[in-house]
Amino acid sequence: MERVTELVSERPVVIFSRSTCCMCHAIKTLLCDFGVNPSVHELDEISRGREIEQTLSRLGCPTLPAVFIGGELIGGANEVMTLHLNRSLIPMLRRAGALWV
Repeated sequence: MERVTELVSERPVVIFSRSTCCMCHAIKTLLCDFGVNPSVHELDEISRGREIEQTLSRLGCPTLPAVFIGGELIGGANEVMTLHLNRSLIPMLRRAGALWV
């Protein structure tokens, strides 16, 4: 839990992902296309990735990607896309300091 908290505090937007996951890729692309520079942690490429994935599951995000904005767990691809379609995502990114315009 401490490790996840530490990683989430590094940047306004943090994504826990798998390098081979198409939904992870889609969410990373969406956020980067907005001009966000997220901190991305590919759990299949780092040590203790499995442990971090289990912690995320206990926090309420059983699938990847796990997206944090402003230190808050937003959820996975469905939650991020819902926010985007509701036009809530960009204002949330602005409030977190992830977007300047």
